[in-house]
Amino acid sequence: MKIILLTVGKTTDSNLIKLQEEYQNRLKFYVPFEMLVVPELKNTKSLSINEQLEKEADMLLKQFETGDEIILLDEKGKQFTSVGFSDFLEKKMLLSIKRVIFVVGGPYGFSERIYNRANSKISLSPMTFSHQMIRLIFVEQVYRAMTILKGEPYHHE
Repeated sequence: MKIILLTVGKTTDSNLIKLQEEYQNRLKFYVPFEMLVVPELKNTKSLSINEQLEKEADMLLKQFETGDEIILLDEKGKQFTSVGFSDFLEKKMLLSIKRVIFVVGGPYGFSERIYNRANSKISLSPMTFSHQMIRLIFVEQVYRAMTILKGEPYHHE
């Protein structure tokens, strides 16, 4: 199974990029992982929020393949503990799904078309994080989940 983190817009903070890359490098030993970025919309002042959501949806939908498991990172999604998230990922691995795509939307979330295509939603916290920070938090949690599944001492309870 390959895990993909699909985001709208790229991270610009070099400190966050370095940390993301560190966890992505660590993940190589556990699971194929890739980060895909669709560009952030430009000149949005003349667009309504709904128009922005639909344009982002067009770009996101082009990244999906038949058979992909699409999981939205959404504030209204199911919340897990780190151990619960590792169990969630393990179940996905056992289903022999080729690609699981976790999606971070743009500043206004997702269009209805994306919600309709998604298989599920998860929330990393009831708190709100910047779109740049959520990428780092997510990659670290995937790494943590892999170490939990392997019984390695990274995670402490």
